[in-house]
Amino acid sequence: MRVATGLTITAGAEGGPSAQPPIDCPNCPRLVDLRTKCRRDAPDWHNAPVPSFGPEDAPLLIVGLAPGLKGANRTGRPFTGDYAGIVLYPALLRHGFARGTFAERTDDGLELQRCRITNAVRCVPPQNKPNGLEISTCRIFLGGELRRETPPRMILALGRIAHESILRSLGYKSKEVPFRHGAEATLPNGQHLISSYHCSRYNMNTGRLTEAMFDAVMARIAAFLAASRRT
Repeated sequence: MRVATGLTITAGAEGGPSAQPPIDCPNCPRLVDLRTKCRRDAPDWHNAPVPSFGPEDAPLLIVGLAPGLKGANRTGRPFTGDYAGIVLYPALLRHGFARGTFAERTDDGLELQRCRITNAVRCVPPQNKPNGLEISTCRIFLGGELRRETPPRMILALGRIAHESILRSLGYKSKEVPFRHGAEATLPNGQHLISSYHCSRYNMNTGRLTEAMFDAVMARIAAFLAASRRT
């Protein structure tokens, strides 16, 4: 097994770890190897850790799994260029978390409102499957997102891996808050976590997740945040 050593951590504005990995992050050898190959084969692609998208003080943080090879790894924006974005971004537009037009490219003019999107793993993994070491190594950057100066009040986990990585980033055990589609929990630190099946092509095509199911989750998030602003 290749073990990542000498983690790269950059200083953030508050003196803690930055939520953004460096463009040539060396922490995961397998992901570095794939990034190097992609840069050689497709030099006009992003081919780097994909930064979070949306305002840093957003009350909603959406956490996905990892960039897709021909999606965010190509475009440099989470969920842009792959199937999941076709489900996610229209839902954000419908529920007031985005404005503009989503056209699957970074110059489409789409803007997020009160919402920020990131991934549990920032670099594209082989076969879209990060291993356990890569997930835990990249958790330093997820933790930076969760503990910003203005931390998110609501966190949406897309899939079990994102759900468990969020909990571990905050120091909680995943068995204390089991993953289930539509499950909600107020964590001991006061942040509210809601989980959904990932809006991947596989889940949508098999019917495990439907647009109506995902829309219902987004409606609950919008209602929660609206209520929290009134209290």
